[in-house]
Amino acid sequence: MLRFAPSLTHSLQLNDLRIAIFNYILSKQLNEPLMLVVNDLDKKNIIEGNDKEIIELLNLFSIDFSQVVYQSENLKYHQKLAMQLMGQKKAFACFCSDEKLDELKEEAKKENRAFYYDGFCASLSDETVLNCNAPFTVRAKMPDSNIAFTDLLKGDFNFEPFVVDSFIILNHDKSATYNYACAVDDMLYDISLVIRDEKHILDTPKQIYIRNLLNYGKELKYLHLTDIKFNKDEEKHSVKYFIDEGFLPSAIANYLVLLGNNTPTEIFTLEDAIKWFDIKNLSTSSVNFDINKLKEINRKHLETLDDMRLSKILGFADSDIGKLAKLFLSEASTLKEIKSKIELIFSSKCSIKEFEKEFEKIKLSIKKAPFFDTFNDLKEYIINNTEIDENRVLKLLRYLLTGCNEGPDISDIYFLTKNYLGEIIK
Repeated sequence: MLRFAPSLTHSLQLNDLRIAIFNYILSKQLNEPLMLVVNDLDKKNIIEGNDKEIIELLNLFSIDFSQVVYQSENLKYHQKLAMQLMGQKKAFACFCSDEKLDELKEEAKKENRAFYYDGFCASLSDETVLNCNAPFTVRAKMPDSNIAFTDLLKGDFNFEPFVVDSFIILNHDKSATYNYACAVDDMLYDISLVIRDEKHILDTPKQIYIRNLLNYGKELKYLHLTDIKFNKDEEKHSVKYFIDEGFLPSAIANYLVLLGNNTPTEIFTLEDAIKWFDIKNLSTSSVNFDINKLKEINRKHLETLDDMRLSKILGFADSDIGKLAKLFLSEASTLKEIKSKIELIFSSKCSIKEFEKEFEKIKLSIKKAPFFDTFNDLKEYIINNTEIDENRVLKLLRYLLTGCNEGPDISDIYFLTKNYLGEIIK
């Protein structure tokens, strides 16, 4: 069993989506189910409706899950096992105030060392604990030996006890902390492989330690992916932003798998990637986000998109409109950019001041013209019926038919829009 565990405290980001995609690919390769485990532990900072948006976005990428669960639903299980650890003297009640903990952190800072809990409450007698009415957290006792694991991408890690620390597993309100809940839930759901961001490397020994304390015998495998690096303007953009900007899900997925990866081809689908994806080909170095590369890949996916499907995405149901859209791929790279070109074609055009008389003449001539199969026939008809110079006719026809003074070959545009001519010159 694999799991993707997004947090509800922020919108789905490209780094999150990349993790979801790699979980999906490996679940298919290993023929194991993939769960969506929603991290809803931080109740104060949850974005309302974020779970629904995340699920809808993942559906756009055809990432399917065997089940969807919420971590907070396991609260009783988290509490029961915490009490079990306390009964076994593997965890203890901590009455230390935030002020005291802040003092310890300040001392560590002055001594230029990492902060770790001093273990004061670990030695309190049962009688003292029972007679104390102050609010308390529950901490796991600091391990007495190193915690080691091998990452499938980054190799061996070995953490000393003070790095793992005597960390909190239940908060004052007796809700589970992130690392404790993840450790317990991975046991509960029989997770075999955890794929996540490299920022969680320091969380891994804590989660392994909790399972060790609970005598869980199964060894989980870990894959910590390197981060995608963004500039300040790009890092705020969510997956929804890129979808709204007109990037195809297939192109975004293609780009995210390609990043920092040695792939047999540059353009592919997720189904293609399932056939050849190999962890060994992933880079251990961080990778930089390149919007121009994403645009290039998006353009190539648009080129291969079925004409009728592209037409429907743009609000039509005519394969010719799909073909028309592809004419603009030399100057546009997203659905949003292409749609603006198509909308301009069908928009009302104001007359050009310097050619006002000619503009109205040509417009009237088009309305009276019979149906012509080619642009050249229409052009000749207008020249003959208006006696306007050919260069001016060409310039004004382009403007009337496209709303622009330049762009793809006007003959190609006319051929694909001739059935809409009355609507275009309205």
